[in-house]
Amino acid sequence: MHQKTTLDNGLRLVTTTMPQTRSVSICIYIGVGSRYETDAEGGVSHFIEHLLFKGTDKRPTARDISGAIEGVGGIFNGGTDKEITLYWCKMPQTHFALALDVLADIVLHSKFDPAEIEKERHVIIEEINMSLDFPPQRVNMLIDELLWPNQPMGRDIAGTKESVSTITRDAMLAYMRNQYQPENVVVAVAGNIKHPQVIAAVESVFGDWHSQQPRRSYPPYQEQPAEPMLIETRQTEQVQLCLALPGLSLFDPKRYTLDLLNVILGEGMSSRLFTEIRDNLGLAYSIESHIDHHLDTGSMVVYAGVDPRNLEKAVGAIMAQLAQMRQGVSAAELTKARQLASGRMLLRMEDSRNVAGWLGGQEVLTGRIVTVDRIVAIINAITAAQLQELAEELIVDKRLRLALVGPVTKPERLEQLLKF
Repeated sequence: MHQKTTLDNGLRLVTTTMPQTRSVSICIYIGVGSRYETDAEGGVSHFIEHLLFKGTDKRPTARDISGAIEGVGGIFNGGTDKEITLYWCKMPQTHFALALDVLADIVLHSKFDPAEIEKERHVIIEEINMSLDFPPQRVNMLIDELLWPNQPMGRDIAGTKESVSTITRDAMLAYMRNQYQPENVVVAVAGNIKHPQVIAAVESVFGDWHSQQPRRSYPPYQEQPAEPMLIETRQTEQVQLCLALPGLSLFDPKRYTLDLLNVILGEGMSSRLFTEIRDNLGLAYSIESHIDHHLDTGSMVVYAGVDPRNLEKAVGAIMAQLAQMRQGVSAAELTKARQLASGRMLLRMEDSRNVAGWLGGQEVLTGRIVTVDRIVAIINAITAAQLQELAEELIVDKRLRLALVGPVTKPERLEQLLKF
């Protein structure tokens, strides 16, 4: 069970008490990510996230910030995605007040020192270079370009080297003032602590924070014509591939059905893809599928790394598995998938960091929190007929997109394989 309080300034606080733990985890979610950026601003959300760990008036250096947390055994980090930015910390319960003070300090009082900005600019460009040099990550960037062409959703979260090179300090601060506003923030806390105690602590550090201007929203998703295939030729030992389909949004009532469909297709070593492509055919070491749900769009992506000589065979085998999903699933397979999906979700909820993320992520994106028990009930009610109906609706060859990184020599033959 969770409790929720909205402060007078609009900031939302959600908590779950876990008396069996010795820890407390705090997640501060900001409802902004790379899809809110213009092309010229590309990467600014991620750049800001980096800089918030570089110094405040109270803790002038990055080492002062990290030392405050690590000095008492805590762990902390941040992350930027397409629609959210996160700052989190997990601490021994006795140091909850310190953890909250540090997180509030970096969110509200970071200095954005010009010298630190220039150093971090180079760090982020090296991060982009690393992503470009790493084929498994690069192919996931390319599949986003195919799924969301000419849209912020299709751009790398870190931006481009060109955009990161030109973002100014003033532009960062203006963007932050526009998006880092209390009504766009959720503080989620889970662990051995009570809700009233958390309310008092959060009000003490965030209560005087007020919005100064209307927030800028993101451009809504619009389906656009896209090329079926995108290839980046490289002389590598493997070809990395992503075969994707548009999926469902966070608000689509069928999203849990698609999640369960994905469990059967490519989650875990007993999935259809792993069993056929790796175990039976020996075509890949890495093979899996995953689902992403966003505010108004989504995706279903199959990823694999294969020998270039086996590329066509592997794509054909993956296509065969997608086609079989349209033919339905057995009662035994459905039961196993339900238990796998429910069981892994329940196991994640043993950790205070995961529980805080569960609460905060849902609240900041959708404004509502679906309980674990409710989702288990939804999963257990999904029928084989519903799975087949959704597979027939979504798994359509004209919607397929294929991205490849590696020594691809006969792309026209691959394109012919993208048909059922």
